[in-house]
Amino acid sequence: MGGDPPPPSGRRRRAQLHPGAWWLWALGLGTAATRTTNPLLLGLLIAVSAYVVATRRPDTPWSRSYGAFVKLALAVIGVRLLFATVLGSPIPGTHTLLTLPELPLPAWAQGIRLGGEVTAEALTFALYDGLRLAALLICVGAANALANPSRLLKSLPGALYELGVAVVVALTFAPNLIADVRRLRAARRLRGRPDRGVRGLLQVGLPVLEGALERSVSLAAAMDARGYGRTAQVPPAVRRTTSALTLGGLLGVCAGTYGLLTAEGAAYGLPVLLAGLTAALAGLKLGGRRSLRTRYRPDRWDVRAWLVAASGVAVAALLALATARDPAALHPGVVPLVAPALPLWPAAAVLLGLLPAFVATDPQEPS
Repeated sequence: MGGDPPPPSGRRRRAQLHPGAWWLWALGLGTAATRTTNPLLLGLLIAVSAYVVATRRPDTPWSRSYGAFVKLALAVIGVRLLFATVLGSPIPGTHTLLTLPELPLPAWAQGIRLGGEVTAEALTFALYDGLRLAALLICVGAANALANPSRLLKSLPGALYELGVAVVVALTFAPNLIADVRRLRAARRLRGRPDRGVRGLLQVGLPVLEGALERSVSLAAAMDARGYGRTAQVPPAVRRTTSALTLGGLLGVCAGTYGLLTAEGAAYGLPVLLAGLTAALAGLKLGGRRSLRTRYRPDRWDVRAWLVAASGVAVAALLALATARDPAALHPGVVPLVAPALPLWPAAAVLLGLLPAFVATDPQEPS
């Protein structure tokens, strides 16, 4: 009596977008950010990720980490500009903004200088470089704000389950630590005691540390009672094969990635990368035999998850193609110092990253 009937189970399942799709989308945007130093394209990538987060972020404690990543990105840009100002830059320039006192250094420190002329070209180059790393951090922050960490843990392969549990527990404890610090600082202010400076930090930090240790011991006991950490017995040959495949696959991925990033390794980079990925996935598959666990109502990879993941992969692939065809547009020069131009079709490719804002489920819908 009274109220609407509960939504059918099919709709409830459709309201759950696979968290791995959000991570693939965000990593695609982050990969695209590494392929360019054009500030207009990087700003467009940041705007795309911010719009998707604003429209599809749920109201949960873990989804509020996006602001922290934005602040970290701004700090990265500031540090990069500070280093370019204090330590100088190898970029030659003719537009001198200011001249700092230069400190003499010994002969063994040739190539390094402290102070001297600060040019507009050097600062512009540092800004482009810092903005690229900032865009990558913001894209990772978007994945943290959109993907539910506990549901992502359920989707991990069995071989990575223990590592995933540790990461999820750490991410879950972080908001509790922040809440404890705020509560203790407020209590000290009400008692008229200092809550800032070294003394205030020590008086607040020790109770927070004590509470974190007590909470971790209680959590460890609860997890042990529920069977976390139990492993199955596997033959020694399977363990050795798993270790060899995983280690060899990771080495292959590193070698293949290095080959793709260098001109000398363009011939062998992609085959080695694919072989390394295959070996690593086979090792993870074998390693999953040691994990004794079941999945209750596992998340399904549906059409919306494919569209969300494909939009990020498409942005990364198209930006990589644009870098190969027109590197000057994606890497504007700073000598001579000119205003960067916005390449049209790479900008249109970046806009494909907006697709999750229209195909993903509204966070207010039941899940």
